[in-house]
Amino acid sequence: MKRLSVLPQQCLVLMTCLLMALEAVPIDIDKTKVKAEGHVEGEKVENPDTGLYYDEYLRQVIDVLETDKHFREKLQTADIEEIKSGKLSRELDLVSHHVRTRLDELKRQEVARLRMLIKAKMDSVQDTGIDHQALLKQFEHLNHQNPDTFEPKDLDMLIKAATSDLENYDKTRHEEFKKYEMMKEHERREYLKTLDEEKRKKEESKFEEMKKKHGDHPKVHHPGSKDQLKEVWEEADGLDPNEFDPKTFFKLHDVNNDGFLDEQELEALFTKELEKVYDPKNEEDDMVEMEEERLRMREHVMNEVDINKDRLVTLEEFLRATEKKEFLEPDSWETLDQQQLFTEDELKEFENHISQQEDELRKKAEELEKQKEELQRQHDQLQAQKQELQQVVKQMEQKKLQQGSPPAGPGGELKIQPPAEHKAANAPQHPAGGDQPLPPGHVQEPAVRTDQVHP
Repeated sequence: MKRLSVLPQQCLVLMTCLLMALEAVPIDIDKTKVKAEGHVEGEKVENPDTGLYYDEYLRQVIDVLETDKHFREKLQTADIEEIKSGKLSRELDLVSHHVRTRLDELKRQEVARLRMLIKAKMDSVQDTGIDHQALLKQFEHLNHQNPDTFEPKDLDMLIKAATSDLENYDKTRHEEFKKYEMMKEHERREYLKTLDEEKRKKEESKFEEMKKKHGDHPKVHHPGSKDQLKEVWEEADGLDPNEFDPKTFFKLHDVNNDGFLDEQELEALFTKELEKVYDPKNEEDDMVEMEEERLRMREHVMNEVDINKDRLVTLEEFLRATEKKEFLEPDSWETLDQQQLFTEDELKEFENHISQQEDELRKKAEELEKQKEELQRQHDQLQAQKQELQQVVKQMEQKKLQQGSPPAGPGGELKIQPPAEHKAANAPQHPAGGDQPLPPGHVQEPAVRTDQVHP
């Protein structure tokens, strides 16, 4: 059973077709050192990102299912068609309660994450009428109708979604590379437009010279041919070319000793051929093109050797390929510099698309500039109104002071002072002939008028 070198070495075998698909994902490591460095037992291997938006969820499900003995045993006897048909997914009902509980928890977390993504997306366009359940349908790697529990249907959908997405990974890479090449040519032509005639001719001459220099390289052996493998046998393995043995070669380059040559191990075999064409020290050699060339070589060998299309090469498939006429007398291999990567019509369409994008960005920039100017105008208008209001308040205060009116408070309110008669009427009374207040409890006798005293 196949174990992925891109996943931790201590992980057990799981979900064959899914992991086989994962095997195809390129890894950002120096593949020229794969054979030399090897893997230290017990050493933690960093998992490369598959590029899937549900990458973490996928790996967590794999890790949990690996812990169930029953599921692992069923997997070891299942073939690819059984897995793809969903037959293996039904075995999920027999796994331990602990595993099912953990899978339920993972699914709830994934549903919550997707809902947050939906909310963030809708908030960005200020759409408050969000139907989360309807939008969850766009995510095909889980059963959105049951957001709380992980069922066999979830495993089946996860396997099918990941397999389909990763099988299209190489196609996507080819498309991105083509866009990369057209952008390079577009930028070169745009730069030439900025030069005068003399400088333009000089630049064109330099460009043709670099193309010629890049194309002047040793013969590249056909990937997977006897000549190509013997060259690896002699230069990389240090063995006598006259003693080349396909079976020994297979075992030497089955780096993790699992009985298969996976796509990463195959790509490592093409390093010597790629070094004939590409050198990172040369200005004329593009390392992006080198990786595209490596991908083309790997795809070609897989198409020729991988009989059951499981993205793995067994020893039997490998030996059978060495018996073919193409192995001994292959056609010449055309490198990227010998091919037309795009037509003028494709480049023109690409440039039109870029022009439309630039126009849209320019319109958005102009609209933002108008909004900025409008906001600044409104700000200036508010500032002018504020200053005008402050001036009016100040004039009113000065006028009130001139008329003897009480001044205004800090907030513009009037400070009303009580009149003198009102103060006197409300003032406390003191005994005649003194200014001291009466003691507590003392009642003041009413004053006697002398003109009312009788003899």
